[in-house]
Amino acid sequence: MTKTSNQMWGGRFASGPDAIMEAINASIGFDKRLAAQDIAGSRAHAAMLAAQGIVTDKDAEAIREGLLTILSEIEGGKFEFSTALEDIHMNVEARLKDMIGAPAGRLHTARSRNDQVAVDFRLWVRDQCDAADQALAALMQALLGQAEAGADWVMPGFTHLQTAQPVTWGHHMLAYVEMFARDRSRFADARRRMNESPLGAAALAGTSFPIDRHATAEALGFDRPTANSLDSVSDRDFALEFLAASSICAMHLSRFAEELVIWSSAQFRFVAMSDRWSTGSSIMPQKRNPDAAELIRAKIGRIFGANVALMTVMKGLPLTYSKDMQEDKEQVFDAADSLMLALAAMTGMVSDMTANRPNLKAAASSGFSTATDLADWLVRELNLPFRDAHHVTGSLVAVAEGKGCDLQDLTLEDMQAVHAGIRADVFDVLGVENSVASRMSYGGTAPVRVREQIARWKEALK
Repeated sequence: MTKTSNQMWGGRFASGPDAIMEAINASIGFDKRLAAQDIAGSRAHAAMLAAQGIVTDKDAEAIREGLLTILSEIEGGKFEFSTALEDIHMNVEARLKDMIGAPAGRLHTARSRNDQVAVDFRLWVRDQCDAADQALAALMQALLGQAEAGADWVMPGFTHLQTAQPVTWGHHMLAYVEMFARDRSRFADARRRMNESPLGAAALAGTSFPIDRHATAEALGFDRPTANSLDSVSDRDFALEFLAASSICAMHLSRFAEELVIWSSAQFRFVAMSDRWSTGSSIMPQKRNPDAAELIRAKIGRIFGANVALMTVMKGLPLTYSKDMQEDKEQVFDAADSLMLALAAMTGMVSDMTANRPNLKAAASSGFSTATDLADWLVRELNLPFRDAHHVTGSLVAVAEGKGCDLQDLTLEDMQAVHAGIRADVFDVLGVENSVASRMSYGGTAPVRVREQIARWKEALK
């Protein structure tokens, strides 16, 4: 393959770029990841040119065979990329010319690198949406496995990281199933919107050749061609939407990672992480560090940063294409890699972790977690206004604090000293199992409702 200055520019420039210009201008160091998509787009374009009589069938066949050979070389690690040829498009075209000669020069008829890169990048991002969807489905399955095992295991629910009300382990796991399901829907929604083909928009204005954009769109799995050539080559909304969906998904992963870090600590001991997802200390032999969760929590910043970086690149660009847009890919590539790694690691951790049921229950029983149940009982049984019931319950909590015990450990006399109407059956609502069982509203934490949601999600994920 040629290593001289880029001859694809033709006679406009008398000398090649110097080393610094070549370095800042070249994108082959990262956009070679688009090789499969670039070759797929070129094959569809060549087939369409032949079908429209713009190139001969013989030339189209030579192009097709040459492109397949180049793809094989790239996949086999035998292709030699050249920085002088700037990008994946020129590298492939130059190699094609080496292989088949003059017919290679006809491949670029009725297209530009502007629509070529737009279709390549769209195809790549579309593939990443599909990969994210599959990874999220696997994570949701792992969470459902945890939820099913602990559908009736009692644990504390928190607000402000303070014990609030008892919930079930299964209910907590299902909260993340709901979050990641919304992430799947965002990727699917973004995929639907990006599934239009910019190929054939050419440099910016379309082409005078009698091309069939619907044929190339169909060949590449798009729903339709894009409707405006100016927008086609300047649009990067598809990449921004992928990054936006990735950022929200990453935020969910980080929240869960934070909980796993807290839960696996010696102070909580809610879960034990397997050795596969933990590391030891170089000096403290007793340590088991939740490094995988911590790294997920940290990598999320790269995804957020990619989103901001591409928004910043695009915010000041007039229509249509500007070279600034070459800076669109590295951030997306890095964000996609980080997201897929984080999803895979989280799925592994969730699948392997072991919940400590006795510790979960002990924590759920502390911190006056059934105070709301007591207040609800006062409303239901004694017909107190809720604000009055709230005040009575607060007074009883103060009594329990003074005695160093929990609400269920108070005597009936203790309670009646605060409100004479309280009866012995109040203790029926003060156990944490009774508390969670009573939360029967749709979407509540009662085990029967949790099992209903597990069944619903298992059916949805089939």
